[in-house]
Amino acid sequence: MSKLSVNIPHSLSTDEAQQRIQQLLTNLKEQQADKISDVKETWEGNNATFSFSIKGFDISGGIQVKPESVDIEGDLPFALSFFKGMIADLISNKAKELLA
Repeated sequence: MSKLSVNIPHSLSTDEAQQRIQQLLTNLKEQQADKISDVKETWEGNNATFSFSIKGFDISGGIQVKPESVDIEGDLPFALSFFKGMIADLISNKAKELLA
């Protein structure tokens, strides 16, 4: 497994940031329905755990919504570790759009 860590600064209230970041997972499910399956998401306060399968690879991680940032961490299978930078950039760009 390879660790993926993304920190996205924001200037929203914690509640607003959380609502918007929840849209990220919803959008991911809708836009990538042909590639992603078994999506699970559980929120407790400002923290979430998630997991999903993409093209046969299982990915899991956590989200922490803080007053100034959103931290997303995940475990990538070794086969996807070569794309870690690209995946981090994609997540970061989508999250920045939602938190703008």
